[in-house]
Order: sequence, then structure tokens, then C-alpha cells
Amino acid sequence: MSAVTDAVRTSTAPGNPIGQSVRDSLIVAKRNLIRMARIPEMVLFGVIQPVMFVVLFTYVFGGSMKIGDTTDPNVYKNFLMAGIFAQTVTFATAGSGAGIADDMQKGLIDRFRSLPMARGAVLTGRTVADLVQTSITLLVLAVVALIVGWRPGSAEPTNLGKVLAGFGLLLLLGYAFTWIGALIGLSVRTAEAATSGGIIWLFPVTFISNAFVDAGQMTPWLRHIAEWNPFSATVQACRELFGNPGVSTSDAWPMQHPVWASLIYSVLIIVVFRTLAVRKYRSAAA
Repeated sequence: MSAVTDAVRTSTAPGNPIGQSVRDSLIVAKRNLIRMARIPEMVLFGVIQPVMFVVLFTYVFGGSMKIGDTTDPNVYKNFLMAGIFAQTVTFATAGSGAGIADDMQKGLIDRFRSLPMARGAVLTGRTVADLVQTSITLLVLAVVALIVGWRPGSAEPTNLGKVLAGFGLLLLLGYAFTWIGALIGLSVRTAEAATSGGIIWLFPVTFISNAFVDAGQMTPWLRHIAEWNPFSATVQACRELFGNPGVSTSDAWPMQHPVWASLIYSVLIIVVFRTLAVRKYRSAAA
């Protein structure tokens, strides 16, 4: 902790405030990444859960899910993976909120607040570190998906650039959702409460969507919710970029323009919840 404190003090010499904010954020991110490296089970458990989802959904539900006019398990595999990827990056929100709540409980946030550093740097550094961890998890998950039979370009032609763009949208959505987790972590008293609060709202967001089933088979009122769900927009965008579009007969704008919808949704979430989280951080009682 003293090394981080010294680095922050060194970085806060008078200068460009934007540059100072970036430097402070990177210092805090480095602190969190070092902590992750010293506690490898944090990354390990974060990888095991999504791998289990891939295996369970692929082999348990693969032959019973109807996509379009077929129940072919291979079709469902390619339909499913974008949803699993998106669920993985959004569930990282709970860990982000729990980590911030734990730092608050231990007084570490108060220590940072007493230093001459950019106010948003503590939260930005934490979310950037979580993004790095999510990237590692996503990489491992993509390898597992290829092993069980996921194939980009199975339905429509694609290329490496589009596939990487799809993963970029996933990481952007995950980063956006970590700011929701940060706000939750600052609003509760314990890490346990942050974990519970960070997961409860994620279940309806991820399951009332097109991630695991064809939204066209839902009742009309539920289908409209799924089609305008920011999570669904990213899933559909990734399916198109991966060349696994599945079935989409919706006239809803996010389903017709999923890439743009995903970008707009993610940026709006970042702007709104980063503002609220930084404001909460500044007003939190010492």
C-alpha cells in the first residue's frame, strides 16, 4: 500500500489534469492487478463458472432448444455462444462491486480519498483492472467454445476483424456494467451485500433476452422487453459479427441495427453510471 501511496504522490505534481487522472487510474489498476496475481483463485473461479455454463447449456439443452425450424444441437451451439460470452462479461459486475465494498469496509477507499489524486481514479483503476481479468476469462472461454464445437462463420461469412470486433463489443458491455457494480459497491456496507445486489438484477437482464432462446418464441410483451434489452443488442451484434446470426425477424430498431445499438447502450451506461458512481464516491462519509 505504501508503494501505491508514494506512486500517487509522485504522479500528482502540477500538470495536465487529464494526464494526472490517467496516471492515477493506471496506478490504482496496477495495484488491483498485482492483488489478483497474488490471489490466483480469484481468476480461477471466475473462469470455472462460465466454462460450466458452456458445457451444461451445450450438452444438456442443445438437443431440445428450437432455433428457427430446427433443434439441431450444432445450430444451437453457434447460437448460444454469443449469449454465454455476454453473460460472462456482465456477471463480472458482481465481483467489481464486492471488491469496492470490501475496500470501503477496510478503510482503503478513505485512505485513497485523503491523497491528492484525481477523484475518479480509484474507481476507474478498479474497473480497468476488472476489465483485464474479464479479458482473460473471455479468452479461455473462447477456447473452450471452439473445443465443444462453436464455429465462427457457420451461417454467414465472417473474418478475423469482425470476430475481434465482436469481442470488443463484449468487453465494452462488460466495462459498462462494471460501473453499475461500482455504484452498488459504494452504496452498500459489506462485500456480501454487494455480491447479492450485483447478481439479483443480472438474472432478469440476461435471461429476459435473446441470449439463450429465440426471442421470437416469447409472448409478445416479454419479446418487446427482450428486443430492447441492451444485453440483447450486444448478443445479436456479436452473432452477426461472428457469422452466427441465428433467427431475427424482429422490427425493433436494436435488432435491426444491433452493432450501433450495442455501442450506444454501452456508452450511455458508462456515462450515466460513472457519473453517479464518482458522485457517490465523493459524497461518501469518511
